[in-house]
Amino acid sequence: MTLQLTSPVFTQGSNIPAQYSCDGSDMSPALSWTSPPEGTQSFALIVDDPDAPRGTWVHWVLYDLPPTERGLPAGVQPDDTLPSGARQGRNDFGRTGYGGPCPPPGPAHRYYFRLYALDKKLELRPGSTRAQADRSMRGHILAHAELMGRYRRT
Repeated sequence: MTLQLTSPVFTQGSNIPAQYSCDGSDMSPALSWTSPPEGTQSFALIVDDPDAPRGTWVHWVLYDLPPTERGLPAGVQPDDTLPSGARQGRNDFGRTGYGGPCPPPGPAHRYYFRLYALDKKLELRPGSTRAQADRSMRGHILAHAELMGRYRRT
């Protein structure tokens, strides 16, 4: 079964609008996804930039999204725990929640939004890192989906 991840504000490989970056309101874009495989107990979402000057930069770590969820609205608040019970980790800006694209001037960077359907809840504390989420997900990924957008500052 294939899991698909989409956004109403950008398509695979296209430009992410500035309002979802540090040049705009720095809010998360709306996302939606298809039904997960049977046995899914939670979702995790990781957003990163592999083109950052010092190596991959983590922009968002979100986990324990309920298996009944089929999307996120634009502008998810930077709360430790969301009303759905999902928890947010710490990004590489040192903040909880989403941190939008903010590359140095130059060529466009790629931003990967990766959604994982998991056979368990991660049950990590709010503020956990991507490395902690990766370790906890190991061996528990039923399916994953990826959406890549680009952003460039001039």
